[in-house]
Amino acid sequence: MEHKTIDRFRGCLYGQAIGDALGLGTEFMTDEDIAWKYPHGLQHYKQIYQDRHRKRWEIGDWTDDTDMMLCIADEVIEDKGVNFYNIARHFKDWANGTPMGIGENTYKVLMIGDYVEHPFDVSHKVWEMSKYQSAANGGLMRTSVVGLFPKEVRTCAENICRLTHYDPRCVGSCVIVSELIHALVYGMQPPTLFQIKSLAQLYDAEICEYVDKAWCESDVKNLVDYDHMGYTLVTLSVALWTYWHTTSFVDGLLVVVNAGGDADTNAAVACAVLGAKYGYSSIPNEYIEGLLYKESLDKTIDSLLNICIKKQYGTSNKHKRPA
Repeated sequence: MEHKTIDRFRGCLYGQAIGDALGLGTEFMTDEDIAWKYPHGLQHYKQIYQDRHRKRWEIGDWTDDTDMMLCIADEVIEDKGVNFYNIARHFKDWANGTPMGIGENTYKVLMIGDYVEHPFDVSHKVWEMSKYQSAANGGLMRTSVVGLFPKEVRTCAENICRLTHYDPRCVGSCVIVSELIHALVYGMQPPTLFQIKSLAQLYDAEICEYVDKAWCESDVKNLVDYDHMGYTLVTLSVALWTYWHTTSFVDGLLVVVNAGGDADTNAAVACAVLGAKYGYSSIPNEYIEGLLYKESLDKTIDSLLNICIKKQYGTSNKHKRPA
């Protein structure tokens, strides 16, 4: 049992990183763009078209999606548990460096001066300034690691999302994906369609519409909305579609990557779920070894395993501001 759990645990975070790194190759592309640049489809990191946008990253590197997921992981390793204010500090430190690909909403939140001291207030204010309309996928893109926490997954998913994305559509998306990953990794019964929709109703009824689309659509391209790239519910629907409609990690990876749109985020979230479903052992070695920072990722995963699987984990200080 523990061997399977570890395999799925590792598969989840590798899935995120691989989906992110390969998805960069078609990020912001339409069907026509992909057909021109990748006439036989994008399958390998070395194929990634080096235009002005993509050449900022080295081949095999991931983007802000996995960077921010690792901010959460680093805090859990540092504190042997969850402290929301320390996660905010990790986000801020990352943003003060060279945060390539950082989303507009995330940037607005993290650049406000007293963010570290009052992250939830700042995040809510930025949402308020958007007239309560901003529902980008910047919270969802990093939530995979939250599904690996051994307890309090829903509470942690909600609050870690709200550190930058306060809209209930964002929060509900993070909870659904985190709860699904948690069930898959720890050998529990995964939530059914009915249970996912019931969970969605707790946050925003619109989430249910996108869950239904994911269940009913025959082609993921019908979910990738080029006019609303970066919308959290589009990314959620793509992730659920791959979970329900694809038969292997590689099948899901390639179909999402070659659908374009916000492909790095869509594939990061979808492949985190698929990695949790099928395990690290299901991922072809070329995708693992091709990651630029594989050794660093391995160290992070090993440290997280020691905390989450071996139960050296606490959440008692999660609401406390750092001294």
